[in-house]
Amino acid sequence: MRALLAEGAMALAVAPEANLSSGGAAGSPTGPLWWVSQCHGVWYSLAVMLPSLAFVGFLAWQARRSFRRLSYGRSHVVVVAYYALLWAVAVLNLLWCFLQAWQCMSDRAFSWNVLSLFTKSGMLFLEVSLIAFLLQGNDASGFESLARTFVISGAVVAADVLLKTIYVFGFGVPLFIDADQGTGGKWGLWILHKLVLTGVYGLIVFMHHSRWRDRLPAKPAYYNYVCAMLLLNGLSLLGCFLVASGAGFGLWLYNVTTVCYHSLYLPLLYVTFLADFFQEEDMLLENVYYSEMKDAGFFDADWD
Repeated sequence: MRALLAEGAMALAVAPEANLSSGGAAGSPTGPLWWVSQCHGVWYSLAVMLPSLAFVGFLAWQARRSFRRLSYGRSHVVVVAYYALLWAVAVLNLLWCFLQAWQCMSDRAFSWNVLSLFTKSGMLFLEVSLIAFLLQGNDASGFESLARTFVISGAVVAADVLLKTIYVFGFGVPLFIDADQGTGGKWGLWILHKLVLTGVYGLIVFMHHSRWRDRLPAKPAYYNYVCAMLLLNGLSLLGCFLVASGAGFGLWLYNVTTVCYHSLYLPLLYVTFLADFFQEEDMLLENVYYSEMKDAGFFDADWD
């Protein structure tokens, strides 16, 4: 009897690890929301799902009005392109947030790597292109600015995608699996990635407080955006260093920055770059509507 009880206790202790190693196939569908508690747990999943879902819902709610504003003849071609890219990346990010359970499923490893590669590359493209476009100033025309921005961003993102593809599909490095500490090669690449971004944002902040300040756009919202991204990438870089050094706290810190990036970056980008444009377009459209109604004689009775 004691032997049977001992064997039962050992089976209960080993069961969670066995389920994880088997990709969650053995005990995955335990409820209607089993995929929320898979891999990272409920709080992590909700922290990335709810803000991303709310932002896509906000874009959908504003879609008709935004399309009317963008279709107005005065709309800048760069803003139209960024709004379309923002929609595409927001949908990809929403899928990434809702499919977190794929990280711990061995049969979904390829699909998760492809989804993560497209999602992170799209967000990086927006991140790099925003910096590249704003640093050009207001001298270039719309098409020239768009072409230069896309060339710079495309070159950076293409190199990043090529390197990550070689790591993930060539060497088999679990680059997009954040459920465990993984290998040293994985964190070495993330350290390089975060170090470059932190250096770029740090350089911009330094220029803002130096004699080269006039070369930057005089936009307080842009400076606040750069400071926020510098803080986020700096903390993520610290987390990568700690994980590479074997500190368990580093993985927690890295996951916190990942949650913040995937849940808050796109709304921050919208507020920084597109919100002012849409507000200005609203005022212009109201003036146009007022002029058309005035020409049609709607306000003639007020003068009588």
